[in-house]
Amino acid sequence: MASPSPLLRVEALDKSFPGVRALDGVNLTLARGEVLAVIGENGAGKSTLMKILAGVQLPDGGRILLDDRPIRCHSVHEALRLGIVLIHQELNLAENLDVAANISLGREAHVLGFLRSRAMRAEARRALKLVGLDVSPRKRVGDLTIGQRQMVEIAKALATNARILIMDEPTSSLSRHETETLFGVIRNLKAQGVSVIYISHRLGEVRAVADRVVALRDGKNAGELLRGEIDERRMVSLMIGRDASGWYRREPLPAGEPLLEVRDLATQAHRRHRLSFQVRRGEIVGIAGLVGAGRTELLEAIFGVTPPAAGTICVAGRPVRIRHPIDAICAGLALLPEDRKLQGLVLEMSVRQNISLPGLFRTRLAGMFLNFRRERSDAASLISSLRIRTPQATTPVQLLSGGNQQKTVLAKWLNLRPRVLLLDEPTRGVDIGAKEEIYRLLEQAAREGAAILFVSSEMQEVLTLADRVLVMHQGALAGQLTREQLSEEAVMHLATGQVGTTP
Repeated sequence: MASPSPLLRVEALDKSFPGVRALDGVNLTLARGEVLAVIGENGAGKSTLMKILAGVQLPDGGRILLDDRPIRCHSVHEALRLGIVLIHQELNLAENLDVAANISLGREAHVLGFLRSRAMRAEARRALKLVGLDVSPRKRVGDLTIGQRQMVEIAKALATNARILIMDEPTSSLSRHETETLFGVIRNLKAQGVSVIYISHRLGEVRAVADRVVALRDGKNAGELLRGEIDERRMVSLMIGRDASGWYRREPLPAGEPLLEVRDLATQAHRRHRLSFQVRRGEIVGIAGLVGAGRTELLEAIFGVTPPAAGTICVAGRPVRIRHPIDAICAGLALLPEDRKLQGLVLEMSVRQNISLPGLFRTRLAGMFLNFRRERSDAASLISSLRIRTPQATTPVQLLSGGNQQKTVLAKWLNLRPRVLLLDEPTRGVDIGAKEEIYRLLEQAAREGAAILFVSSEMQEVLTLADRVLVMHQGALAGQLTREQLSEEAVMHLATGQVGTTP
């Protein structure tokens, strides 16, 4: 008996942007009730392909068939009508509206122009139950955690009764428990005949959830793996086009004198807990913990985004008063934030302008005139040394892939040669090749004398990169682990509040 035809077929799809061939003859099929993982390095064409399927962009060539019928989605609404829904990596929620309003946005229940709020809240409850999120439909989205917002975004997509659900890095802001809940949702959708296209740089997740894997490289098909063939080594080899046996290994450096010292620091979010620790010259220290442990709040307090409620911060042995990020920059601190697009970059500006922004007050000429020669020189040097893949320095940063945007944020801070580098999820949404490059850049910064303090929700990243790990639990410092003591079990033991016993 002939196998049934695919639900979705992509044939020879092409798409170009100024200076970039994003897709070059890409082919793809998706069966009914299949979980298909699409993998590839940043810039491989994954996001472009998904935006075309979801009606965000139009292809330059090729065709798309749904139920063996050619389709061409000119808008997101056309794609929704066909049952194709894209859950973006960057959340697309109205923070001033409540959860119910967000889930129904664009599809509001109404009579004679008046909203049926009770019906909208009932629909929201059903969708929230599907993703296991226990929040009130009346709660304002702006008051939710990032992980909760991610689950609302997924619930919003499920409420549309999608036939094809495209998930772009859906777990980047989720805790381990929330991730397991999402996998349960995906299994239920599969059983109901819904097809899922799953994009993630977390290859362990791909192995756990995918029926089949398609790899893209430089805008072209690079290979395919069936369920029994899926393992991390094969996936990495397809993505980067070479054997992955030479993966990054950290060589610890001898630590120098303390460059950052925090004494009895209390954050605004966790005022009753006092935090004390040091980070030394040449040392890379990780901060681990579950979502809501207070890791981001700690970095933001040190950098003055949200001034600390109490405590002392010393840089290179001297107490500094940090009430604003400018104070932190002047003291030699830099912060790479968790959300690069919202907090780390000005997307409409060029790569060169973004790199130069934090240092304008140092490099300006007499008065307020910009030193364009210095700006061009610094940007060219950093684009080269950090291997930022951009057609030119004047390209708007919004046209770059996620990994190259992340390296641009890192470049603008390295341009200041900070004493202390604070990093919040430094490789969020970044492919395995760009991760390795970022790790080497951080190791080089430590080798040149910087002290590095980073937050990561990826356990493998913590184990790979850190000389020492501070583990937080509900706003408190639950303990610290040396490299010799470091293991996933030891971290989780402290992160779940099991203090005073050995794992």
